[in-house]
Amino acid sequence: MSRVGKLPVIVPAGVDVSIKDAQISVKGAGGTLHLTLNSLVSVVSDAGKLSFKAANDSREADAMSGTMRQLVNNVVVGV
Repeated sequence: MSRVGKLPVIVPAGVDVSIKDAQISVKGAGGTLHLTLNSLVSVVSDAGKLSFKAANDSREADAMSGTMRQLVNNVVVGV
């Protein structure tokens, strides 16, 4: 698994995250941002942390888990 993809994204207080279908919405003091999730990555929200896992053992899924983790982290920081 990607080293970056193993790290959870910590959701700070005052930020709401909702995962519906293939989209993640993050709402905070700075506004609301939406990001479409890749089908090769599964996202799990648990106790203020977002965890990312590759959907299969392919190299693409492994790389995409790290990419999606960083994109979601940027969205959380942006709001």
